[in-house]
Amino acid sequence: MKVLITGASGFIGRALSSELQSAGHVVVPLRRGGGPLEWDPARGWIDPAALEGVDAVVHLAGESIGGRWTAAKKDRILRSRVSGTSLIAGAVAAARPRVLVSGSAIGFYGDRGDETLDERAAPGSGFLADVVKQWEAAAQPAVTAGVRTVFARTGSLVLDRSGGSFPRLLLPFRLGVGGRIGSGDQWWSWITLRDEVRALIHCITESTLEGPVNLCSPNPAPNREFVRALASSLHRPALVPVPALALKALLGAEFASEVLLGSQRVVPGRLQDSGFSWEHPELAAAFASVLA
Repeated sequence: MKVLITGASGFIGRALSSELQSAGHVVVPLRRGGGPLEWDPARGWIDPAALEGVDAVVHLAGESIGGRWTAAKKDRILRSRVSGTSLIAGAVAAARPRVLVSGSAIGFYGDRGDETLDERAAPGSGFLADVVKQWEAAAQPAVTAGVRTVFARTGSLVLDRSGGSFPRLLLPFRLGVGGRIGSGDQWWSWITLRDEVRALIHCITESTLEGPVNLCSPNPAPNREFVRALASSLHRPALVPVPALALKALLGAEFASEVLLGSQRVVPGRLQDSGFSWEHPELAAAFASVLA
């Protein structure tokens, strides 16, 4: 199988590329310069040869949501996703590979308290929910062309020491000064990097999957349980809470409220129904693997 990947040099893209290559597949990274195949979403240009002979496209490129959300940062987050997805979807519509797996996020659901959310749940409100709605809508040309299109709504935390937000979360617990964030009652939906990659490959190969697919563990946890399990795995206490007001002052109220203090109890209904099996469905096993 020949797989084109945007964002192949990123945290998830590197792991996905490695796994596909280890399984004997051909990975074609699409880069913004410095590679044999290039694209420029800002200019709406993509190498005409990019999708030749490609069986699947995995679109992961986009501005990181990390950091204080200034007006300029929010504009980059939105534009990078909408313009990039629109460009890829147009190329996919013309080339007709078997499948497009387009990166997305559970930010779609917004802050929903204790409500259990599967793929049938309505969209929520907030900046990230608005971004995801436009992000997924930008793939419509591929859908209209009849290409099986999967929106891979990744959980808010992808656990691995090699990248993402987990290493920053891990540090205070290693130092023995970790604790719940805010009230600790907000639900966190998580997945290990290993299972994220396996789930993306499942989305490529499982022909019954299309539309939104939640990529997260079947066992979301309230933040207080998450941090207790993390501290236990490190043989450290979890006694130093991080006040919500301090987070908002440090990171900005909007980012802190949506990303760290917002509650999303998301379950992966379509992965479960399609027969996907997690290697790390529980927090204890996940931390044991990630921290080994």
